[in-house]
Amino acid sequence: MTSAERYSTRWVRATVAVFLKDWHSELRTRYAISALGMFVITTIAMILFSLGSEPASPEVLAGMLWVVLFFAAMSGLSRTFVMEEERGTAMTVQLQAPPSAVYFGKLLFNLVLGAGLTLLTVVLYALLIEGFVIRSTGLFVGIIALGSIGLASASTIIAAIIARANTKGTLYPVLSFPILLPLLMTVISGTRMASEGASWGDAVGEFQILISYIVVVTTTSYLLFEYIWKD
Repeated sequence: MTSAERYSTRWVRATVAVFLKDWHSELRTRYAISALGMFVITTIAMILFSLGSEPASPEVLAGMLWVVLFFAAMSGLSRTFVMEEERGTAMTVQLQAPPSAVYFGKLLFNLVLGAGLTLLTVVLYALLIEGFVIRSTGLFVGIIALGSIGLASASTIIAAIIARANTKGTLYPVLSFPILLPLLMTVISGTRMASEGASWGDAVGEFQILISYIVVVTTTSYLLFEYIWKD
């Protein structure tokens, strides 16, 4: 085995170890899972009571869906780095794993957590919100999947940036919103198109923006993470 292969093996093991550490910690405390679940249920119930029997346009319903996903992510995904600072384990993680492995391990954890959040939200939203009908299922699944990946990717690096700040709870959504605004506008447009029965060809622009956003954010985060993590 060459030195490059040995390094790759160690890197993969370190990435998986960071993910498993966070996953087992979350299973013990259930902090993020509980926060996300309660927020989604409460917010959808408030939307349901607010709408009543009044009909809403597909654009409004698509926007409300992603508002729920955005604020739910703000309540749970920031914990990936904040808990390291609160427990005093950040230095230990720095010594045990290379920065890139830490970043991708945390990103993988947020992707799994975000996928569960999205699935729960979409199912409840579709079941409870009258008038939310998806006529292009494949398009909707594609938009939801790419939107969730972009949301997790941006949330991970922002969580690393604000982890040592004194006002973490306030700073996280304030810093996240302008960074996530292009993503939110695109997924809202794509979700509206899916509810109206648009074809894949009609949504090519949305998919191009989403894929470009994910690539740019993930690449930039990878390049800058070492400086953020160690400073």
